[in-house]
Amino acid sequence: MVDGVVIASGLLALLRMVVFGLTLGITLISFQAYRKRPSERLQAAFVGFAFISMGVAVSSVITQLSVGDAGETTRLFFQFAETIPFIIGFSMLYLSLYR
Repeated sequence: MVDGVVIASGLLALLRMVVFGLTLGITLISFQAYRKRPSERLQAAFVGFAFISMGVAVSSVITQLSVGDAGETTRLFFQFAETIPFIIGFSMLYLSLYR
């Protein structure tokens, strides 16, 4: 009999892949829009979505790695590394909307 935790872990990994795929899709669409009509707003939106995609990827990897025997300082470093791409990404999206 398969343990429920194993099934839930597999489902969570699949859902994280879906989120990452969606962020990559949005990044690609914003890049294509920027290539068709280059502007500072579309460039900022593309860069913002790229950093958000990076944040999603880093978040997924860090979640998998931080489960082990990492110390408190290492976990704190990972949390910083996870948060910074989101801050940059959302800041760039903010700039693209309010320029």
